[in-house]
Amino acid sequence: MANPRKLKRDLIVGRPALIVIDIQASTFIDDSTERSIDNMPGYRDRMMRARGAIDAARAADVPVIFVQEIHRADLIDFGRELDGDEDIHCLDDDPRTEIAAKEMDFRSSDYLIRKRRYSAFFGTDFEILLRGLKVDTLVLVGGLTDVCVHYTFVDAHQSDYFCRVIEDCVAGSSVEAHDAALRAMEYLQTGAVRPLDDVRRAFSALSG
Repeated sequence: MANPRKLKRDLIVGRPALIVIDIQASTFIDDSTERSIDNMPGYRDRMMRARGAIDAARAADVPVIFVQEIHRADLIDFGRELDGDEDIHCLDDDPRTEIAAKEMDFRSSDYLIRKRRYSAFFGTDFEILLRGLKVDTLVLVGGLTDVCVHYTFVDAHQSDYFCRVIEDCVAGSSVEAHDAALRAMEYLQTGAVRPLDDVRRAFSALSG
């Protein structure tokens, strides 16, 4: 039975942070027709659109936390990650693994979480940082919608954070996987999936 008491909460509850997931240099410098990880059509444009969320967060004094997937060049930390469709990616000696600093206006005052797995929570100090910042609402952008964004969202949900994902600033491995992941996240928190314009207005209201 569907929850008869479910309600759509405000976009921002308490203090927000913008979480920029795996927007790395490879998105903008790798034009290979065959990539180590499949990207849906329009992937690069959606990642570039995330810059609008970053700019809006900065204007409202909302913390910006970048998340970077990175693996050791000797492959020792991949674990089961190569058992599926993904090939070797995000090696620490590859310049394509760096945060897309120019495109995303990455600054020394931003926070950076490096991860070896899909979720930003797994094996990192992400939650310690969120506690220190006294964050209640996580606003997610980046990729992949169906992998790192989804799994970070789920861990945040299970840790009792309010979670939002900007639907036009995320992209998946395919359109079908992207759409399914957005539905799965909306299933967990009603009103979780929001457009960039709504988030801009919500951030602006914080500084008004």
